[in-house]
Amino acid sequence: MMKNKNSVASARFIFVTIFIEALGIGLLIPVFPDIIRRFSTDPSYINQHFGYFISVYALMQFLASPVLGTLSDRFGRRPILLSSLIGAAIDYLLMAFAPTMGWLYLGRIISGMTGAGMTVASSYMADVSDDSNRSANFGLIGAGFGLGFIAGPLIGGLLANYNPQMPFFIAAGFNALNFLFGYFILPESLALENRRKIDLKNMSPFLSLQKILRPSPILLMVLVYFFLFLSGHVHPSVWTLYTQHKFSWSTFDVGLSLSLVGICMAFSQGYLTRILIPKFGEKWSLYFGANIQMISFFLFGLANKGWMMFAILPFSAMSGLAMPSLQALMTKKVAANEQGELQGTLIGLGSITAIIGPLLYTNLFDTFAKIQEPMDFSGAPYFGAALITVLSLYLISRHFKNQN
Repeated sequence: MMKNKNSVASARFIFVTIFIEALGIGLLIPVFPDIIRRFSTDPSYINQHFGYFISVYALMQFLASPVLGTLSDRFGRRPILLSSLIGAAIDYLLMAFAPTMGWLYLGRIISGMTGAGMTVASSYMADVSDDSNRSANFGLIGAGFGLGFIAGPLIGGLLANYNPQMPFFIAAGFNALNFLFGYFILPESLALENRRKIDLKNMSPFLSLQKILRPSPILLMVLVYFFLFLSGHVHPSVWTLYTQHKFSWSTFDVGLSLSLVGICMAFSQGYLTRILIPKFGEKWSLYFGANIQMISFFLFGLANKGWMMFAILPFSAMSGLAMPSLQALMTKKVAANEQGELQGTLIGLGSITAIIGPLLYTNLFDTFAKIQEPMDFSGAPYFGAALITVLSLYLISRHFKNQN
């Protein structure tokens, strides 16, 4: 274990690394449609490729995360982290200057692979933590991601008003600076005696999924987790397309609204969950949060004025009670020595929804946005997400009925 001073500095480096990763994701969401418009002005082309970009990133993260994690167990955390940072910097520049769609996709593939380095960042944080600071250090990971996603869309939307390429330059610069800091300052966290040989089985992202999807007391809850996560991907998948189409929002308007989404969810996750879940219990907090999510998605789909989207957001934040309650209920049903496997598998399921969701919602949007009469049907992705949440509510009821 490192000395305390080095441990604190290393934890802060990981916080900054997570923050920059989330910042980069947030920077790009408002500007991707403008980047695609460099190659085509056809709305269907833009809508579909927007979904493909998000899915490709998630797919590469899903495939690369266990590979990078295994490599870091063998060769140490530091070289993998630094490779991810410099790879991300190069990738953002590649996307900024991409002359064709093929080069843009190559950039997304690389960014997904480098983004998978966040798995290694979490391992590094575990290495430099002990019982006195473990919770606080892992709290930094959540805080870094939350703050990055709040700042990213706002900065990206503002900069893109001047130059659509500027957010890419900023993201590249942040990653390059963090690489230099890590190269000269960051120590290795994994001692030589703790390294292990590469096991190819550990590089497969599918093995743990096979186990958790077998019949078990928590199977219905696992399916609820999957569908709640899937419905939640409607925001990153179509928020930019939907609000620009229906309300003629600028990239700054999109960025501002997405930052508000991040603020509302941070308030919900960081404050409301600590107050309301202990008061009402996990079961009813899960029901309440899922119902709020369902209603919110219907309201987003029905909104016919831009200000309504901002008005719905604080209400929708209460849906953040659902996921922590669900995870708490599942962990109570799993043995202590299987908790790590459960959490890793849930992350894998979340990654799969991040692959499926953008394809589902952007295609729904593209299909129904073309229909202008007798009314605007472009809210179809939000109606679809609401119906998926209804399915989650049905499975929740089935689970608790089986428990009686």
